[in-house]
Amino acid sequence: MLVGLATPDDAAVYRLNDEQALIQTADFFTPIVDTPYEYGAIAAANALSDVYAMGGEALFALNLAAFPADLPPDLLAEILRGGAEVVAAAGAAIAGGHTIQDREPKYGLAVTGIVHPARILTKGGARPADRLFLTKPLGTGTITTALKRGAAAPAHLDAAIASMMRLNRVAGQAAQAVAARGATDITGFGLLGHASEMANASRVCLRFRFDDLPWLPGAWQYGAAWIYAGGAHSNHAFYNSQVTYTRPVHDWQEMLLHDPQTSGGLLVAVPPERADHFAAFCAERGQEAWAVGDVVEGAGIEIV
Repeated sequence: MLVGLATPDDAAVYRLNDEQALIQTADFFTPIVDTPYEYGAIAAANALSDVYAMGGEALFALNLAAFPADLPPDLLAEILRGGAEVVAAAGAAIAGGHTIQDREPKYGLAVTGIVHPARILTKGGARPADRLFLTKPLGTGTITTALKRGAAAPAHLDAAIASMMRLNRVAGQAAQAVAARGATDITGFGLLGHASEMANASRVCLRFRFDDLPWLPGAWQYGAAWIYAGGAHSNHAFYNSQVTYTRPVHDWQEMLLHDPQTSGGLLVAVPPERADHFAAFCAERGQEAWAVGDVVEGAGIEIV
């Protein structure tokens, strides 16, 4: 076991031989959008993201599902179709799964991937002087919460859904191409929660330039209106003590940095001499990537 409970990370990694190691992860959640196909696609992209955060490629996946007995079969089929098509786009296959009855729908995947044992990306690999890149804009939590409250503009929701359905595969390939030092994906603990895990595991400080952080359309609008899921408040309570703000931010902006994301981007620590290569690799393949900060000596998170 190369990565397991002794070193908590985005997925478990088990070495098979000198050239191959298996990656194993699982993730599922309740619906965050109204369209069954999009729900299935988002859940699948979210589960696959852990494999890319470890620097690997997906091999196959198993469906994990719970559905009410009275859910129309065509809706169930659309959820599973959404997941299967995203898995196929990742170059992998659905190989089975398990379904139970439950009062509230739940769907996700158990994913098996592969990586070279010497090229695993972990949360503990960041080093001082590394450049920090983020590969998706932030704000899915506040936008999907606005949807639940009937306050989300269709254009804002469409942009968030498109982002959540997008695979992090190219971002992971870019990290491998430049021998990035470490990575994690930004999901339920928000940007600062997952960044704190990375900083703690690497024993460094992650310094973010607030003005360079990318946001989905509408994120600031709903954030300023204090439309947040309960997870944002929990994240803030748990992680904000590890954050130093050296510039003024509004209280709602501070909360927005803790906004729980679904199928967010990768946060990648890239050696400074390879930062331009990482950006170029992404640009050539249509993958967005924002330079959002640096790794410095110290501990915790700094917002400048």
